Amino acid sequence: MGHSRIYEEFFYSALRIRLVEERIIELYPSDKIQSPVHLSIGQESVAVGICHSLLPSDLLFATYRSHAFYLAKGGDIRKLFAELYGKVTGCCQGKGGSMHLAAPDVGFMGTSAVVASTIPQAVGAALAAKYLGKKQVIVVVFGDGAMDEGVYHESLNFAALHKLPIFFIFENNGLAVHSPIESRHSFSTSDHVKAYGIPVVHIAEGSDFEKVHTIVSEILAHVRDTCVPYFIEIQTYRYKEHVGVAEDYEAGYRSRESLKKWQEHDPLIIDKDLVAKYRPAIEKEIDEAVQFAEESPWPDKRHLLEDVI
Repeated sequence: MGHSRIYEEFFYSALRIRLVEERIIELYPSDKIQSPVHLSIGQESVAVGICHSLLPSDLLFATYRSHAFYLAKGGDIRKLFAELYGKVTGCCQGKGGSMHLAAPDVGFMGTSAVVASTIPQAVGAALAAKYLGKKQVIVVVFGDGAMDEGVYHESLNFAALHKLPIFFIFENNGLAVHSPIESRHSFSTSDHVKAYGIPVVHIAEGSDFEKVHTIVSEILAHVRDTCVPYFIEIQTYRYKEHVGVAEDYEAGYRSRESLKKWQEHDPLIIDKDLVAKYRPAIEKEIDEAVQFAEESPWPDKRHLLEDVI
């Protein structure tokens, strides 16, 4: 059965993210990667569905699980690997590492290891966009751990009160590190968001990049036209441990049965023909990016205080 051009475009983007992270897994034991890593394997469709809905002028703020969103928004793959290697040619000159990627030239405004810290930054950007009269939507992605922070609730209130063009996206993999959401939240997500006067949509099929794209695109158009905030919850599942490149199903907080349930709907596992079609070109691109990182220079003393405010 043939696929549409747009489906194959989404598939290519998602597969590219997964193969990049699988290469990170291969490289990590060598200690060439100078940073802790939080992998998005299993969650690629969320980033692809969202970022393919955005205009180049739209700004995206993400979490420290950032590789997928960086690549899907248009971040340079060579600069990604160079940053992971701690090289001066990285997107943050080797100073940020995996958890602090940024590519403002493509509207990827940065990530942070501090949980929930990019949410008020995104609200500030939305306030600026409104006052400057830009037809621009600000998107901020976060997990359920961020919802435990007071600044998250303050940001929702401020965005609703001032009618800001911001799209809150809750990437729900059900866990904050090892803690399930039901052990930490006494509230319903949809109920508490609606209490701030913000509309809420829920997508259960987070592995379906076409569905994510369709729903997100419609909401983005609404936010752009009306200049009001919106909230979407997307269910997803991370295949690897919270931080690192291994699996952790023996830790006891989740089961392999839950993994298999999500893998049954994973297009990157199901569609072996498309994987075979696109893997060679993507692997070649990754090889070249890794070589670029290997050959790039280290920062020296003159870079120490650059970009420091």
